[in-house]
Amino acid sequence: MSAVPDPPPVTRHRPSTESLRDRLPDFPWDKLEPYKKTAAAHPDGIVDLSVGTPVDPVPDLIQKALVDAADSPGYPTVWGTPALRDAITGWVQRRLGAREVTHRHVLPIVGSKELVAWLPTQLGLGPGDRVAFPRLAYPTYEVGARLARAGHEVYDDPTELDPEGLKLLWLNSPSNPTGKVLGKAELTRIVAWAREHGVLVFSDECYLELGWEADPVSVLHPDVNGGSYDGIVAVHSLSKRSNLAGYRAAFLAGDPEVLAPLLEIRKHGGMMTSAPTQAAVVAALSDDVHVHEQRERYAARRTALRAALLDHGFRIEHSEASLYLWATRDESCWATVAHLADLGILVAPGDFYGTAGAHHVRVALTASDERVTAAVARLTRR
Repeated sequence: MSAVPDPPPVTRHRPSTESLRDRLPDFPWDKLEPYKKTAAAHPDGIVDLSVGTPVDPVPDLIQKALVDAADSPGYPTVWGTPALRDAITGWVQRRLGAREVTHRHVLPIVGSKELVAWLPTQLGLGPGDRVAFPRLAYPTYEVGARLARAGHEVYDDPTELDPEGLKLLWLNSPSNPTGKVLGKAELTRIVAWAREHGVLVFSDECYLELGWEADPVSVLHPDVNGGSYDGIVAVHSLSKRSNLAGYRAAFLAGDPEVLAPLLEIRKHGGMMTSAPTQAAVVAALSDDVHVHEQRERYAARRTALRAALLDHGFRIEHSEASLYLWATRDESCWATVAHLADLGILVAPGDFYGTAGAHHVRVALTASDERVTAAVARLTRR
């Protein structure tokens, strides 16, 4: 009886993520870990002002709405419930001054970061296309362009960009990290230029309700867009204004011709906000009292931290809005990070947001009153 030959070896093909990793920058927050350890060794504990993550409780009415919707065994829809769409349209008209907003003008998203990271891909951008964003900016704008293999560039004034091949223009007002606010006239000029050149504008307005020394305006305001939403979309989040970062709750509002294909793509991708979260968003957008109360908390922390930083020799630039103070001692941002870490205070180095931030640090207002008081004491102690 002849021997049965051994079967050929099985070749196991594993998908490689090497090319994807090569497209991405190094994750910046890893570089902060040694300084975090130094700050954590302070006898009175760390005061972490590095990440803008809310620390205050989720308002009771929002928690109740979430619990009441907890028995949600079926799949939610990507477009959200009619009640959710009503809440979004009502809010953008009441709060932003937008007019004639219908359900076709809005789209719920699973937190704003996933939208920023995947928008260029969902828009079908790729090699040969360009994405532009502010010189000092949230790093995920660049990540989104890289994931799509599109080109990317920074600007000081977007109207000075070459519009050829520019498919997506990110605005960010109030700015993360600087807190800078684009005025109504400037926004109007930028929107007009973008429309003239056929450039799609996405305006990241997630900090719009946190204006301190300025009153931020949306691209959805008719004084900015002339009563038309053509070529413009605003991005809004409930993470900061309602302490819902853990819920992943955000939405888009603007041009229906842009949102309709995004809705279809997101249906195929299963990008659904959970049903309980949708109910929570309805409650959050329907109540302004909790937003005012949270603003007051942040305002008090901002006043205390700003005075302490100035007393400690810092200069505060911009910072007229948002949840951060953009501060400098005219030295390397990492030298400042190290100095504050020795005091038990952790902040974000400015170069996380672009090379133009190499001499600044971003100081978040998102710490408890007790921790802010501790930071103030350390900064003012001689």
